[in-house]
Amino acid sequence: MISIENLRVDFGGTNLFQDVSFIINKRDRIALVGKNGAGKTTMLRILSGEQSPSGGNVALPRGITIGYLPQVMTPADGRTVYQEAEQAFEHIHEMEQRIQSLNDELLNRTDYESESYKAVIEEYTHLNDQYTMMGGSHYEAEIERALMGLGFRRSDFTRPTSEFSGGWRMRIELAKLLLRRPDVLLLDEPTNHLDIESIQWLEQFLARSGNAVVLVSHDRAFLNAVTTRTIELTCGRIHDYKMPYDEFMQLRKERREQQIRAYENQQKEIADARQFIERFRYKPTKAVQVQSRIKQLEKMVPIVIDEEDTSRLRLKFAPATRSGNYPVVCEDVEKSFGNHTVFSGVNFTINRGEKVAFVGRNGEGKTTLVRCILGELDFGGNITIGHNVETSYFAQHQAQLLDENLTVFETIDNVATGDIRLRIRDILGAFMFGGEASDKKVRVLSGGERSRLAMIRLLLQQMNLLILDEPTNHLDMQSKDVLKEAIRDFDGTVILVSHDRHFLDGLVTKVYEFGDGKVREHLGGIYEFLATKNAQNINEAVASQAVPKSESAAAAKPVNDSRLSYEAEKQLAKQRRKLERLVEENEKAVNELESAISAIEALLSTPEGGADASNYDKYASLKKQLSEAMDEWEKSMEQLDSLA
Repeated sequence: MISIENLRVDFGGTNLFQDVSFIINKRDRIALVGKNGAGKTTMLRILSGEQSPSGGNVALPRGITIGYLPQVMTPADGRTVYQEAEQAFEHIHEMEQRIQSLNDELLNRTDYESESYKAVIEEYTHLNDQYTMMGGSHYEAEIERALMGLGFRRSDFTRPTSEFSGGWRMRIELAKLLLRRPDVLLLDEPTNHLDIESIQWLEQFLARSGNAVVLVSHDRAFLNAVTTRTIELTCGRIHDYKMPYDEFMQLRKERREQQIRAYENQQKEIADARQFIERFRYKPTKAVQVQSRIKQLEKMVPIVIDEEDTSRLRLKFAPATRSGNYPVVCEDVEKSFGNHTVFSGVNFTINRGEKVAFVGRNGEGKTTLVRCILGELDFGGNITIGHNVETSYFAQHQAQLLDENLTVFETIDNVATGDIRLRIRDILGAFMFGGEASDKKVRVLSGGERSRLAMIRLLLQQMNLLILDEPTNHLDMQSKDVLKEAIRDFDGTVILVSHDRHFLDGLVTKVYEFGDGKVREHLGGIYEFLATKNAQNINEAVASQAVPKSESAAAAKPVNDSRLSYEAEKQLAKQRRKLERLVEENEKAVNELESAISAIEALLSTPEGGADASNYDKYASLKKQLSEAMDEWEKSMEQLDSLA
């Protein structure tokens, strides 16, 4: 669908990448990966048409639509949330206005036999068919589904966009982009401002979409759930793998090991040849052999090893002083803003050395409770901070408190102590401040760069209670691995507010779920928490199926627990098989309808097919059937997922 041929990009006389060629096919799900600075965002900007390459060509078929979501953008003000999302259907509104205008004209004209009247009739019929074909009568439902899927409530629809934070306004832009349904979606870090539930909704949306997706993300779980192909930018070249991210990482590791062995063999071969040349350069009897070795060296293509993975750098927090046994105890804690109760009846105890996660939809009170723990907000109930607790807190706004007149290196050098001062440049490199970037002034750094710098300062501070609010939003995978390893080795207590499932996996042993004004405690890791939620739904479903038909029968005949378990499992397996067949049938129906729609789209693109009004009716009917089939497929998938 899109052909990239011999692409080259130069910056300041150096090549960012060169001779890059690949093809984006319809339905491709591509993860674009590589170290920060490798050119991922530049590649997306070139594909979107926002930037021109230094050389090469990007060939797009006529009429193809491309949607691009950058990491940073300036959303518009002056509309409500719903009105802003509705801009995705601006072409529908223009069509409505034109149809109404033509209709008014037809009502007022009486020259029924004139050519101009017939022309108006033809345009009216054509536009009306197009309007029906494009779903002009039911786009409101699509807007509502997208906004609610991305975390908005219905009560938010009428609120001005200016009332929302930058993260929520990025969600509105994402909703607009998805609603436009472009042929190719280019997404640069789309999960940075989403909670876990919104990420899962986005995963399902992209899985149902029949269009191509090129995705840059540092969320490993998201990449694995969405993508089936991985393109790596490294050392100015690309490597194309027809596999999801985790499989690519394993193959990449094997490839790098092979590169190292080949490089070592080549270096030995070069050394041997040079030694031979130096030894026999002035011996006439060896002149032919010497010239042969010289030509051999000239023709040799140097083997390049992929860039080193800096995630191997180990970084530790400063040793934590011993705190009391219970650093944080909440008793009947509640918080309200005006008439809105954020949460109430919060009771839990965090033990010394525990690493816990606060998860839930945005706006459910995770950061609010953190601020209550820190004493920044008034609240009801009681929060007890344990003996000798020293707290360090990281949140995005703290990045603005850095001294803008210092360089990146000076900012860290001022807080580093002991042997760590000898490794400052290694640490900065692990967090994407390698080379000349360490000499930048803080005032010229972007918001994301400041957040990373604030994170490094936090790593070097003395504390025994660490509270991190969305720490991974601006970190790449290598930097996240460094941070995750440091937190895992930290001997103090940690509270993590995060939506990054892969980051939390294997790190936390307790999860606090925020929702519906309550905070619920779940023992175990993040994936055990997600599985437990499904298990609770299964148990409820099984229990309802296992209830005897009459209460008298239940009273007369006690139920054996093991027999109930066996019957429940048997019933569950039967239900799962039935749903799997239903999902398969729905997928088949969707594929058949999509093929039929593609065929009629090709027909409508011809003069003959476009002139036949019945083709538009068929197209509209097929689109309606596809929408219904997709709803059925989604419903059956959700039912099957609940039995996982």
